[in-house]
Amino acid sequence: MTPGLAQTRKARPADEWAAERVFRPLAQLLVAPAARTKLRPTQVVLFHTGLTLVAAAGLRRGAWLAPALLLQLKTVLDNLDGQLARATDQTTLSGRYLDSEMDVLGNFALLTALHGPLIGPSATLLLSLILSTDYLWERDYRAARGETFRAPAAQQGDNLVVLAALEKFYALYFVPQEQVLSRLFEARLRSVAGRQPSPQDRQAYTPLAALTLSANLGLSSQLLLLGALTLLKRPHWYAPSLAVQAAALLAAQVWRERQVALSRQ
Repeated sequence: MTPGLAQTRKARPADEWAAERVFRPLAQLLVAPAARTKLRPTQVVLFHTGLTLVAAAGLRRGAWLAPALLLQLKTVLDNLDGQLARATDQTTLSGRYLDSEMDVLGNFALLTALHGPLIGPSATLLLSLILSTDYLWERDYRAARGETFRAPAAQQGDNLVVLAALEKFYALYFVPQEQVLSRLFEARLRSVAGRQPSPQDRQAYTPLAALTLSANLGLSSQLLLLGALTLLKRPHWYAPSLAVQAAALLAAQVWRERQVALSRQ
């Protein structure tokens, strides 16, 4: 029997509404058929990346209905690959890297199609920083409470050549972002709590409310927003929305620091 949604979802302290209420339940309907046909999660990743590239080509031509629908289908399948991997014990390091890196490719194609070769790459980087902030805030939330952040991959035996190539790209693109943001967040904590923050300081610095905000700026929500703007024939509003999101995270960061100060009074 194929596991249900509760068993195949990736447990998080804070839920992303769009993923949990819309896309993951839809993806769950496809887990059993995909498992019966022995579809591999990496095949799902490559397929939904192809859909993203088709949607980007449509946006470049000025189409709106087909790209908007394709982006929602892509998001369902983007949720499916992880649920299928967990349901069939096919979680691998290669799969995790591939999923993240194909998302970057798709985001780059979409934003460049919408905003051109100058703004598109910058908007892609800003989106990556928003998503990396969520990743780091969840990591720090769990670390402050002694929780496991990411379970190890269930399956070994990755193709070593493929894995090395994927790790190389991750190290070049994601790791610098994570290092810069992580150092910044740690420096801001120490500016309030001193050179040796206590466990209580770290818990105060990682409130669930801030994590709920960042979780709801996840990729499922991003593509739902872009799809909605496309249906409204206003897809060019998407890049400015990223600046608004970044401002919201900055305000949340200031609030996180304030929580530490209040906890020390």
